[in-house]
Amino acid sequence: MTKTLEVYNVKCGGCANTLITALEEEFGEVTVDLEVNPRKITLDIEDSKMEELKVKLRGLGYPLTTDELSGLEKAATTAKSFVSCAVGKFNVATSK
Repeated sequence: MTKTLEVYNVKCGGCANTLITALEEEFGEVTVDLEVNPRKITLDIEDSKMEELKVKLRGLGYPLTTDELSGLEKAATTAKSFVSCAVGKFNVATSK
């Protein structure tokens, strides 16, 4: 089933590249909409895999807007997103 989900901390193409690269092997094709805020990702996912997706997104620093996170967890995901963004930008730059 195709779902569109809102995620926090996605700021640029580097972030989008990280999301696409990190999720595609396990979850298939992923699109990231950078034209809206909060940002949205769209993918084909079964309900049974939603918890796996949530954990993966949190690990990358891009939690779903529906996740209930403590202040410390929010700070940690924001910090992780900076690293994920930098990795995504680096990967784009080195693939040219």
